[in-house]
Amino acid sequence: MAKTLAYKILEKHLVAGKLVAGEPIGIRIDQTLTQDATGTTAFLLFESMGVRRVKTELSVSYVDHNMSQFGPENHNDHLYLQTAATKTGAWHSRPGNGICHQVHLERFARPGATLLGSDSHTPTCGGMGMLAIGAGGMDVAAAMAGGAFCLTCPKVLGVELKGKLKDWVAGKDVIFKLLSILTTKGNVGWVVEYFGEGAASLSVPQRATITNMGAELGVTTSIFAGDEQTRRFLSAQGREDVYEYLAADEGAEYDRVIEIDLSALEPMAACPSSPDNIRPVGEIAGLKIAQVVIGSCTNSSYTDLMMAAAVLKGRRIDPMVELAVAPGSRGVLNMLAKNGALADIISAGARILESGCGPCIGQGFSPAEGVVSLRTFNRNFAGRSGTPNDQVYLVSPQTAVASAIMGQITDPRMLKSVMGIKYPKIEPPGRFLVDDSMIVEPLSEAEAAKAKVIRGSTIVVPDRPPRLPDKLIGRVLIKCGDKVTTDHIMPAGAFLKYRSNVPEYARVVFNCFNEPAKATFAERALALKAEGVTGVVVAGESYGQGSSREHAALCPMYLGVRAVIAKSIERIHKANLINFAIVPVEFAEASDYDRIGADDEIEIDNLLVAIKQADEVTITNKTGGFEFAGKLKLSRREREILLAPGLLNYIGSGAGG
Repeated sequence: MAKTLAYKILEKHLVAGKLVAGEPIGIRIDQTLTQDATGTTAFLLFESMGVRRVKTELSVSYVDHNMSQFGPENHNDHLYLQTAATKTGAWHSRPGNGICHQVHLERFARPGATLLGSDSHTPTCGGMGMLAIGAGGMDVAAAMAGGAFCLTCPKVLGVELKGKLKDWVAGKDVIFKLLSILTTKGNVGWVVEYFGEGAASLSVPQRATITNMGAELGVTTSIFAGDEQTRRFLSAQGREDVYEYLAADEGAEYDRVIEIDLSALEPMAACPSSPDNIRPVGEIAGLKIAQVVIGSCTNSSYTDLMMAAAVLKGRRIDPMVELAVAPGSRGVLNMLAKNGALADIISAGARILESGCGPCIGQGFSPAEGVVSLRTFNRNFAGRSGTPNDQVYLVSPQTAVASAIMGQITDPRMLKSVMGIKYPKIEPPGRFLVDDSMIVEPLSEAEAAKAKVIRGSTIVVPDRPPRLPDKLIGRVLIKCGDKVTTDHIMPAGAFLKYRSNVPEYARVVFNCFNEPAKATFAERALALKAEGVTGVVVAGESYGQGSSREHAALCPMYLGVRAVIAKSIERIHKANLINFAIVPVEFAEASDYDRIGADDEIEIDNLLVAIKQADEVTITNKTGGFEFAGKLKLSRREREILLAPGLLNYIGSGAGG
């Protein structure tokens, strides 16, 4: 039987279950990555498992998020991560070496391998023909310890790309087109597989942009074939020895197929404040802007920045626009510096930011109040930039650089007629400048045994979850609407430095929903916890979309939240809830959501019995005086984890392998 590429890789790595869509499976993980915003917790949990050394083919600890270093917290994290990696046999990419996804694509990714990363944009490496999946740090720690990664066997959406991109149209516009079709919700349990003549025409950096933003679709991952484009990229990185031709079998059948004609695409933008609010740039052209940022793991490759440099050469940005450029890796920055492109960017009036995540996660370069900011990023959730009520538009580097020059949103195709600027066709380099001096290789096991892990006072081991009660008596602490992201649950930006200290970070759970002069969510939750009353979160569709941050489950667990009742819950967040023994419940009837209010008293009797064997649970709203049904969409393993309670206890019991 002809197989899709995704299923060929899954089959090769299958260790539990059968490859039947919708069924639970376990796969072997070849590589893992962590970054400093999630990595400290992942390594602390790994240490708690009692495993001395990572058991994967390769595990890499990156520092790319928290590099602003106001106070000791960030540097404490860096020192802990580097020494913990040394102790456990992991590689370590030091601060300044680049964004985890960009560096991993360049230096470690290989076709046909599996990668599990504690960052939702890990599917970036799907542009290399890799099955790369984002997950919570607990799941990544378990994979580092040699455990299988368990997931629902996905359906496969085939996206057939035809034709070729025209000048000024980018890989970013391909994923914008798909987001306009599929939106950010309703895609859980799918893998997107790109194929066709159009796919073959795209370079690895273009493919990586597309697979990167598959995270915004909510799919498990996205993947391209390992083909001649892949071989060229690996050869230019000096890694052709890991190349393997991999593609779907001829005649492979997909669960659904969408056709996209690349030659018919035009520059597009994601308007405030969701990645699926897509409009053609031509429709919003002329809107005045005050800020442009080119960078992030989505669009900071050598070819992206060389294109921007070529357009900027000999020109100046609009005097009312601030332009920032953040190269994705130190290797890219070095190449721009040596070939003169960096000077062209600086001379045009741009500011050069570190090779890191920076503004994409609200770490600096926040826009002013009431102004429009264009960013080549992957997310524009409200307030993510660090500015409340921000107006962030996501665009391609082509649209970004054109707009920076013109001072308003500009269709880059207009540059030729307005300013005589021809499209600079940038060819990928035949050889990248490779300098791995800021990547620390693992020590031998004997040498690692002598290493000492540095633990600052802000490195706090997370609590294990308490056992769930047989009768849950709870209070609805908050009632959320649709598409509540993990940014809403756990703010990033200035608060990221508290990620290694759950009691401190938990103070800002649902911070954006707190009302002035009233007790915060955390204060109310802790007060109820002291009285023995459980916290309950009620939400609408697509709860927990966005980042993989497990703190969106870990911190509420610390505050006493034991159940989430929502219309639907996104894949990674649902797994994180289960890992920390918070019961994920979905409304059997969506209309019951409207009958519940904040502060309502909720009871679930015989909860443990229901978790063990039932697909539904009866929930009593004591305040409203009615009962309603909730669905428990749980595999046998997930039920066992909730009862353990939590993944760490489950593994410790020996049940996790």
